[in-house]
Parts: sequence; C-alpha cells; structure tokens
Amino acid sequence: MSFTEHHKYFDDVEVGQEWESPCRTITETDIINFAGLSGDFNPIHVDHEFAKNTPFRRPIAHGLLGISIGSGLGLWSPPMRTLAFISLKEWHFREPIFVGDTIHARTKVLAKEPRSRGRRGVITWQRQIINQEGEVVQEGISMTLVEGRAASKEGEKDSADG
Repeated sequence: MSFTEHHKYFDDVEVGQEWESPCRTITETDIINFAGLSGDFNPIHVDHEFAKNTPFRRPIAHGLLGISIGSGLGLWSPPMRTLAFISLKEWHFREPIFVGDTIHARTKVLAKEPRSRGRRGVITWQRQIINQEGEVVQEGISMTLVEGRAASKEGEKDSADG
C-alpha cells in the first residue's frame, strides 16, 4: 500500500488534536492466532479450564495483542505518512480484554518535533484502547517518525528535473 492523498504529513496535525478509530470485536480466533504467531501459549490466554481459577474467570487476550490491534485501529485515525515507529513508553494495562469485547483507539497529539529541515518529524502520541463499556483497558505514549511536506516538495522538484 502506498500513501494516498488522505495520508497526513507531519505538518498537517497540531498538538492537542484527537481522533477516534472504528471499533473491532476481539474473537477467540484472534487470541489463538496471536498465541501461534508469538509462541505465547500461557494458559491464561488459551485454557478455559485454567482460566476459571484466575481472578478473571475466563481467558484474557494477550496484552501485546491489545497493543497490536490498537495500532491497526489507529492506522486511519488519523491516516499518517508514518516512516517508522520509534518508541512505546509508559504503557499501562488497566483492564483485561476478553473474547467478545469491542475495542477502539483514541489518539491525541502530545508533541511535535521537526527534523531534517521539515522533510520529516517526530510526533508523540497519547494512545488509549477503550472497550465497549467506555473503560480504558490500555494506554500509553508512543512516538513515530512522519514524512513532512518538505520531502514532498523535494520529490516534486526531482520529478521535474528528471
């Protein structure tokens, strides 16, 4: 997939802006597939009998599955010209995510730092994963490297020269 005219540049977002993603319901297949992909077959995720004896009384989704799905949900909220994921910090797992929960992501721009004469910049985001009850189940801070408008102008100049 290439960037489209809908993908925002670093310059197009401002500190304080917020977005809400579409929703997605977590399935048992999601959890089993993630266990197979990650190798994490901890019984708290995949064993219903074991999970009956935990504080949750049923299997819970992997914490990293929540982060991964949240990342996918946030892909279009907002659609950015992201070049790299730089860091994830201060991530908190507030509540479990269960099979059947419907989650969405809330994203807010906390800070922006231009780099390379406007060809790109670092955006610091607050990310929250929220369930159908309105509870924040996961949240934290992430940073991404995003293409700036100056890079686009350089590309246009190179095309005209070529």
